[in-house]
Amino acid sequence: MGNNLKDIRKQISSVLNTQKTTRAMKLVSTSKLKKADEMARRSKMYASKIVEVLGEIKAKVASGDNVQDNPYFSLGNKDSQFVDIVLVTADKGLCGGFNINTIKEVNRIVAEYKTQKIKVRLRVIGKKAIEYFKFNEIEILDSAIGLSATPDYSRAADFVNKAVEDYLKGATSKVILVHNGFKNMISQEMKVSQLLPIEGIEIPNECASILEVEPNEQENEILNQLASKYVEFSMYYALVDSLAAEHSARMQAMDAATNNAGELARTLTIAYNKARQEAITTELVEINTGVESMK
Repeated sequence: MGNNLKDIRKQISSVLNTQKTTRAMKLVSTSKLKKADEMARRSKMYASKIVEVLGEIKAKVASGDNVQDNPYFSLGNKDSQFVDIVLVTADKGLCGGFNINTIKEVNRIVAEYKTQKIKVRLRVIGKKAIEYFKFNEIEILDSAIGLSATPDYSRAADFVNKAVEDYLKGATSKVILVHNGFKNMISQEMKVSQLLPIEGIEIPNECASILEVEPNEQENEILNQLASKYVEFSMYYALVDSLAAEHSARMQAMDAATNNAGELARTLTIAYNKARQEAITTELVEINTGVESMK
């Protein structure tokens, strides 16, 4: 019985220590989430402005089929049997289903393209996804570690521009971006967007009168430059958005782990008290039996 009590005490101590760790990790994630959320808000405002300006320039050169001929807006090599998927996961775990949900979504997309006999090339950001695909012997065309943990515009641009170059050369027909994004403090949402060819850039109504203006080479060049910046910033924003979602998921996971540890500690404490009571009762019975035998 004594050994049993000792084992339970060790378990309680271990659970309480784990609870302290998970509580600390939750506080750290909460603090980081606030910073990442603020960064995401500022980035979203900048992204909205890029889309607005890009729409205006697109309207300026939209007479005839000029936009359709633009490499950033026209469909890539239609005969190409390759599509690039750029995906973002975290470098670390302990964040619930955050990473695996992104990987599952990529696997779903890959399977869908496979039915169309289109091959998918993976460009992976995040240690967790890299480890998963390597373990399952799935080829990775390009990878980066550390970028999802500390988003950097220059590194993000360098990474995505490799996919852009292949697309402009006609090696691929599309470039897809997949990441688990921030929805609110308690939930995340899977985001799948088409980076190339660029879609969803609406021509503002106030620019309708410009459509009759003959475009010039300078305007086309500006459109190309803005389109390039749009793709680069979309990559950067995905990293920032994913980081906020990661901290949100980890905060939830650590909160659940802390609560579970507390519940387990209470259960073990009850079991310890019962075992201790049984031990005391057994000792009293033995003493009484001894006294009775001496009479």
